Formats: sequence, structure tokens, C-alpha cells
Amino acid sequence: MNRDRVVLAVDLGTGGPKVGFVALDGTVLWSDLVAVPTSYGPGGAATQDAGLWWAIIRDATRRGLAESGVRGDQVTGVSITGQWASTVAVDADGRPVGPCVMWMDTRGAPYSRKAFGGRLQGYRPRALLHWLRRNGGIPSPSGDDPVGHMLYLAHGDPAVFARVRWFLEPVDYLSMCFTGRAAASRASMMGAWLTDNRRLGVLDYDDVLVRLSGVDRFRLPPLVPTGSIISIVAPAVAADLGISPAAQVVTGTPDLHSAAVGSGAVRLGELHMTISTTSWISCPVAVKKTDALHQLATVPGLDPSSYLLVNNQDTAGRALQWLRDNVFDDLDYDALTALAASAPAGSNGVIFTPWLKGEHSPIDDRNARGGFHNLSLDTTRADLVRAVLEGVAYNSRWLLDCVNRFTSTTGPIRIVGGGARSDLWCQIIADVSGRTCERVADPLNAQLRGAALFAGIGMGELDRDELRDLIPLDGVFEPVAANRAVYDRLFAEFPGLYKTQKGMFARLAPAR
Repeated sequence: MNRDRVVLAVDLGTGGPKVGFVALDGTVLWSDLVAVPTSYGPGGAATQDAGLWWAIIRDATRRGLAESGVRGDQVTGVSITGQWASTVAVDADGRPVGPCVMWMDTRGAPYSRKAFGGRLQGYRPRALLHWLRRNGGIPSPSGDDPVGHMLYLAHGDPAVFARVRWFLEPVDYLSMCFTGRAAASRASMMGAWLTDNRRLGVLDYDDVLVRLSGVDRFRLPPLVPTGSIISIVAPAVAADLGISPAAQVVTGTPDLHSAAVGSGAVRLGELHMTISTTSWISCPVAVKKTDALHQLATVPGLDPSSYLLVNNQDTAGRALQWLRDNVFDDLDYDALTALAASAPAGSNGVIFTPWLKGEHSPIDDRNARGGFHNLSLDTTRADLVRAVLEGVAYNSRWLLDCVNRFTSTTGPIRIVGGGARSDLWCQIIADVSGRTCERVADPLNAQLRGAALFAGIGMGELDRDELRDLIPLDGVFEPVAANRAVYDRLFAEFPGLYKTQKGMFARLAPAR
């Protein structure tokens, strides 16, 4: 494929924006990641400076053009992906009127509980029934989602609320920075749970769900079709960045969607797994469906007529980062995984539970906490590191078992994300899950690549059915029978560790 046509892609993770130039065959020609801090405060506050994201993206775009050899007139598309369920409050011109309220911010909890909380799994029965029937998911009474954020700003920060014209997801905020137009899609707004997902063709919010949530409909952005072109880049922005003024900006997508595209797992039942800061297992699904007990749901998918399975495990790569930062600060990640490889499969019986910041799927418990289990005086440093890798894999298997009951899945699991760079971790996942795992080449940039390919589809340059064959692989990991036997024995204990400690987690939560 001709590489003269290039997409400016942005992957906005919790750690900061990654900016890249990606050819329409998926080749990443240049990329750079700039870290952005998260500010934590009382009452569960977690915020970032959304204006800083845009300043970084502008600077990185200019540097990328200077360093990559890509010409500005080659940039025919712009595509944003990244974190979702965070909220940027902006004025009519798209300027932030306060910091971005991040996906882990829980200050909205008392307002969410007042709006729809109750005794049936934390909800009023009528509210739960309406949401599951119409949408398939429901805002959390914990307040860590856009409904909770909007309610907090309305009731807890009225000075900011008074200046708000639009409440935008981060990807939609950045799209507005490029275009000057406020626009969202069913996919980008999936974390608000405010659309009737029985009718994907309806580009509007559901009156009943908006009323039950208590949010201000006037401040919700207008919806356009998923994968459509919002507009060309605003002339002043194109001149400022040095890119073509004819470049088209496609609707922003959550990282779930770009990971699906970037992995090539875009047909019904084709699985992809992301091992990043967090982790999830997803696949395209034909119908709207919900498993409220295990926090599995379908959300608007890659086009206006399909769904994607959504779930989330809150701590994956973050668990290894925690171990490095707090216990093994003398080792980098390569050294850590090399140390882990020196321990046998099963870590000599040590089991790590990775719920360091609570959990969403397959159990919804923000009070859950992690730990090492079955330690002895013979436990080694290598056992501890390998146990963390295995603990994330056990958690994924627990989720995968729920996914397999939820919908039909087929073929190998495509693995993407920073954690997938480790051969050892990929092999552990294959052994624990009993499924062949295929690692996408350059897995750290899979979502950046996915954003660009998504733009290619929106611009009519690519067909979705050709994506699986277009995505290169650089590793295939088959389950090792001897290791599987060890892991089956240990995994049999894993779900029970949560069940036996659940009461303790709740009792100790007020002390945190």
C-alpha cells in the first residue's frame, strides 16, 4: 500500500498522550510518548490538565514532522483514541473550564447514590431494570464514570459547572481541538451509559436514562455516526501544526475499539486481550447483552450496526510497576522478567492476587485489595516476581471463563499492550488460559496503529474485513501441557481467595 498517505494518530493513555504518524498499511513511521501527571486529592479526586494534553500534542506533531521525514501535505487524516469514562468540561469554544475529572475519580459517589442507588446490587430496582433493558450497562454508584463526574461538578463545584457548555470524553475534547466542533459518537460516549443500545441507528441520548441519571442534557455533546468524518482540520490548527488543511478528522474512539482494530480481531467472536496499565478481554458480538454479576456488557461497536464486549481489570501492568517501584527498585522491567523466568511455573506455590486498586471484572468490588498468598521461608525474589505475572494471568483466566459463557469465541487470542512485549508473560497467559496466544508485532503501538486504521476505514481507504491479515504478528505462544497442569491446580484456589477475603476488604475499607 502507498505510504504517501499518513494519519496523525493520538493515543491518550492515563500516563499521557502518545502522538504518531502512521501509514495506511499500519506502519508506525514515528511516535513519541510524553508523560502527564495525575493529581490526587481529598474525597477521591483524580484529575489531569487537559490543556496540557493539547499543548503536548501540538509540540509533538511539529517535532514528528521535523524528525520523521513525513511531509505535512501527506497527513490526510487525524484520529484520536485512548482512555474513556473521564470527563473534560469545556466552554462553547472547546476550552477547558477546569481539570479533566479522571476515570478513577470518585467524588461523584454521593450524588450517584442519591440519583439511582439502592439495595439491589447497589441500585434502585427500577433504575437497574431500565438501564439494563435499554443500554446494557449502568453508571456506577461509586461515582467513577461520566455521570458521577457530571453530578459532582453540578453539585460539588457549581462555579465550574456554570461555565460549562459541553461535557466531553477526552477523545472528543481533542477532536474538538482539531476541528472546533463539539461531536461525539455512541462509541466514545459508551461510558456514560446514556444511549438506548437496542437501536444503534438512533443518534441521540435516551430520555428515560438521562432523567434517571440526573445529568443536564443541554451539556451533552451531539452524536454523529461512529467512524464518520467530523470535519476537516480547522484552518488555523492546520497552519499551526504544519499539516494539510484538507486532513479529515474521524470520530474519536475508546482504547477498547482501537485495540480491536489494531489487533485485527474484528470479526464476531475473535478475541483480543490488552495487557497495559489495566487489562481487558474483548471481541465483536452480534447482539446487545449484559452479565451484570460479572460486569460484562456489549457497547456500540466499530460501526453503527455492531457491538463490542466491554469489561475491565483495574490492575495488570500496574501491578508489575508497583512491584518494581516499591520492592525491586534496583531492577528495570527486563531484569524483572528475567528474574521471574528463573522461577518454575507456579512460583513454588505462591499466588498473587492483583486487586491493588479494587476490581471491576469479573467481580465489581472497589474495596478488594491484593496480596501474596502461601509464602514461606523458602520463597525467593524470583517467586515473587513470577507470581505477579501469574496472578494477572489467573485474573484474566477468571474473566475469560466468564467471557466464554457470555458469548461464543473462536481461534487464538490476539495480545496487545506494553505487557505483551514480554515473551514470558505471553507464554504464562497461554499456559494459564489454555488458549493459543498471538502477539501483534510492536504491541505497545497497537492502539496507535488501530486509531490510524480506523481513520482509513472512515475515509474509505480500507475495508474492515482485510484488517486481520493486514496486522503482522511476531510471536505465537502455544500452551505447554506440563505448565497447564500446574496452573490448573493453583487457579482452582484463585477465585476462592476473593470470596474468603471479601468481608475483610469491606471491614477494612473505612480505614483507607
